Amino acid sequence: MAFTSTLSLYSHPQVTLTPYSPSSVSFFAVETLTPSQVRLRNQRLQPPPLTAAAAAAQFARLPALNYRRTWSPRVRFGSFMVRASSSVEGTRARGAGSRRVYRQSQASAPLSSAPVKQIADTVGPVAAFFALTFVIWKIVEKVLVPSPKQLKSSTVESQSPSQGLKWSFAAGTNLLSQLGAKIERQSKQKLNEFARELRSFPSIDMSGRNFGDDGLFFLAESLAFNQTAEEVSFAANGITAAGLRAFDGVLQSNITLKTLDLSGNLVGDEGAQCLCDILVNNSSIEKLQLNSTDLGDEGAKAIAEMLKKNSSLRVLELNNNMIEYSGFSSLAGALLENNTIRNIHLNGNYGGALGANAFAKALESNKSLRELHLHGNSIGDEGIRSLMTGLSSHKGKLTLLDIGNNSLTAKGAFHVAEYIKKSKSLLWLNLYMNDIGDEGAKKIAVALKENRSITTLDLGGNNIHADGVNSIAQVLKDNLIITTLELSYNPIGPDGAKALAEVLKFHGNIKTLKLGWCQIGAKGAEFIADALKYNTTISILDLRANGLRDEGAQCLARSLKVVNEALTSLDLGFNEIRDDGAFAIAQALKSNDDVAVSSLNIASNFLTKFGQSALADARDHVLEMTEKEINIFL
Repeated sequence: MAFTSTLSLYSHPQVTLTPYSPSSVSFFAVETLTPSQVRLRNQRLQPPPLTAAAAAAQFARLPALNYRRTWSPRVRFGSFMVRASSSVEGTRARGAGSRRVYRQSQASAPLSSAPVKQIADTVGPVAAFFALTFVIWKIVEKVLVPSPKQLKSSTVESQSPSQGLKWSFAAGTNLLSQLGAKIERQSKQKLNEFARELRSFPSIDMSGRNFGDDGLFFLAESLAFNQTAEEVSFAANGITAAGLRAFDGVLQSNITLKTLDLSGNLVGDEGAQCLCDILVNNSSIEKLQLNSTDLGDEGAKAIAEMLKKNSSLRVLELNNNMIEYSGFSSLAGALLENNTIRNIHLNGNYGGALGANAFAKALESNKSLRELHLHGNSIGDEGIRSLMTGLSSHKGKLTLLDIGNNSLTAKGAFHVAEYIKKSKSLLWLNLYMNDIGDEGAKKIAVALKENRSITTLDLGGNNIHADGVNSIAQVLKDNLIITTLELSYNPIGPDGAKALAEVLKFHGNIKTLKLGWCQIGAKGAEFIADALKYNTTISILDLRANGLRDEGAQCLARSLKVVNEALTSLDLGFNEIRDDGAFAIAQALKSNDDVAVSSLNIASNFLTKFGQSALADARDHVLEMTEKEINIFL
């Protein structure tokens, strides 16, 4: 097709635009006229003078524009020709000959060197850029893209879906088959090393290796008929319920493995069901750890059904899951039929008062349970009443009871005290982070006068003041059974420290005394320091975060100069101690050749390099003079 435009404007010369296309870019050739040709053209095209009226009349008679567009297969863009005609009435028409002469003169005129130079300057760099890009691309393709032979061999070696070349337009996301194969080889190498460990050592810790389900399937084969590994930890490895199927057929045939730790793997209820189906017929595993595994009531029910049939399991850990009353009730029901389980850990679940009540009924008949961990289950005073009633009727010998962080008050402490009076087997009682206050502490103290079994008592974080501590201290005069007393996070103040110090100076059998965050200050440290001069039992003393400052540190330093063969560990962290206090302690360590302290924590204080250097010198001096090594934590 061709579009031709004829413009009847006598004052316009003929202009011909011809496309010039050296490649895919179009340029127009510009022809240069000689001066004589320009003057001749101007004379011919000079219009006669017109008045305004005559010009308007002639303009009104202009014909319409006609366009005809020509498409040529050899030219990428359409060619437009604009011709000026002098057929307007009243003007002299220009002959065809003159038009031909004009075109011929333009065609015959030589091209100027300026357009050619401009074309060359533009085309040259573009062509060089494309050539360089092509060369680089070929080099990259040859180096990075594997040959068909390599791809075929890689496919034969492994059928991993990540094989082959994968391209992504995001920066840094092009995955090469060589890299994937290398990673896979390294993974297999690691798994082979793990497998050798399983076959070589009795206790193997593979926690945090993150080998996932596939890795567990690979390693499980090493457990079948394994007569070496007794304790194995697969904790925190990204194992799911599907991965636990790897144990099917393995644990049934293994008669050596005694401890299996799968904590930190989100196996959920489905995984618990799968594992329990396998462990029903296992006769070797005695300790199963499923802490933080996303178990709920359904998972607890599956475990309960397994406990009814399994007679080898002794320790079951289900801490920090989502087991509620229904799951507690199922586990309690299993205790009525199982007579081999010794320890149950259910810390950090949601049993509540109803769950405690369910356990209370089961404990009345169970004879095997030795440790019950129910820390952080929101049991409350009513729940603890039911639980203590069940424990009082317990026919077995419970040695450890952890009921910390269960929102107990003085009322709940009363029920605990009643159980303490009756118990003859309980060794360890944890009431940490409740709110029994001074009133509850006094009730516990009264019960301790009748109890002769408890060796470890944890009353930390119970809002006990000097009055309550004084009641506990008075019990220690006649009680030589308690060896560990935890009173941290109670605002006992200097008066509470004094009450304890006066008793412990010559009485009691306390070996571990923890008074961190008790607000005793420098004055309280003075009372404790005085007691250390005479006490011969305290081995571990924790005085963290009590605001002792330099004054308190100096008081303790004076006590360290005195021969004390009992104290081996002293913790003074977070006490705002500066260089003066550090100098005093360092001097005390140097002056006492018979010092028994082997661990000194003075971290998180305000020591400069001078105080630290003084303590380091004291440590070196003691080592040189007595060949005793003191671990000083700065």
